Amino acid sequence: MQIQPLKELLKDLELEIIRLGYTEGSMRFYRNRWTMLLKFAEEENEIYYSEKLGIDFIEKYFNILKKDFEGKLTQAEVQNLRIIRIIGDFQLHRTILRRYYKHKVILTDPYFSGINNRFYLHCVEKHYSAVTVDHYVKQSARFLDYVVPQRVKTCKEIILTLINDYIKTLAGYTSDLRTVISKTCALEVRITNKKWFKKSIDIP
Repeated sequence: MQIQPLKELLKDLELEIIRLGYTEGSMRFYRNRWTMLLKFAEEENEIYYSEKLGIDFIEKYFNILKKDFEGKLTQAEVQNLRIIRIIGDFQLHRTILRRYYKHKVILTDPYFSGINNRFYLHCVEKHYSAVTVDHYVKQSARFLDYVVPQRVKTCKEIILTLINDYIKTLAGYTSDLRTVISKTCALEVRITNKKWFKKSIDIP
């Protein structure tokens, strides 16, 4: 994938954040920090975003040193650190997986929401435990939410390469293989049940 100039990257990131339903207050916060970052990049004669640029920006404006990133930070420091993390995530994966859901619905796309609702009914019909159903459906929603910004419109367009890219994306967030396996087990249930998966693909 060709690396975008920082200005273009932030424009695409803004559209994705809007799609995810971030509040206007959050949008104002991000836009303010992005303006500061663009000014800093211009001063540093940098056209493209890099991890070094992000770290230098955080250190200069918010006095958060790289060694402090994994330490105990205040809520304000975490928010400012999140500015560079979210840009880096989006530049690398074209999606934002590391975000706070709170009580918000994970999946908002109407088509894939319908698919996930059918998957929920399928799990119930299979008499999975309530805990298992909840886990499978949530992880399925996260995957389907990942495919939307990849410009995937229907289940027919979900190919193994896309699933593999998703697994690589998850692996980039943790070194614990068990976590990755736990988050992808719902995909295995969906794909290995060929009858159900074919029925989903045939949905208009």
